[in-house]
Amino acid sequence: MLGGWYIIPVMINQTVVIPNSTPKDIYRVLLNSTEHTEFTGDVADIAPKVGGSFSIFGGYATGKILKLVSDQYIEETWKASNWSEGHFSTITFSLKDVEDGTEIAFTQQNLPEDTDKEFEAGWDDFYWKPLTEYFS
Repeated sequence: MLGGWYIIPVMINQTVVIPNSTPKDIYRVLLNSTEHTEFTGDVADIAPKVGGSFSIFGGYATGKILKLVSDQYIEETWKASNWSEGHFSTITFSLKDVEDGTEIAFTQQNLPEDTDKEFEAGWDDFYWKPLTEYFS
């Protein structure tokens, strides 16, 4: 509580199914620099281990890998290059095998205020649609 006001962190939750994929496929492409670059069409440099750093979209987003559960779960800090110094969000990808492909339950917490709509659209445009196309 700050001066009688509560600060509510901005968060997004999305659940998508990527057809023709397995959790192992999705886990691999999210953590592999070459395949991440291929499906997004922009440069990725990823050290795929807990504590490893990443830079994606030609340096637009950077962060560190916090937790990995093989073929099931990825948790990372995530920072856009235009955010204030020291502001990071936390993103998670929970992967589940479903009849039509892989279900991704995604969260992004601690977004800067009034950016949730922008990032909801961004994940769709720059991740979910390209991943669907990549595996089609």
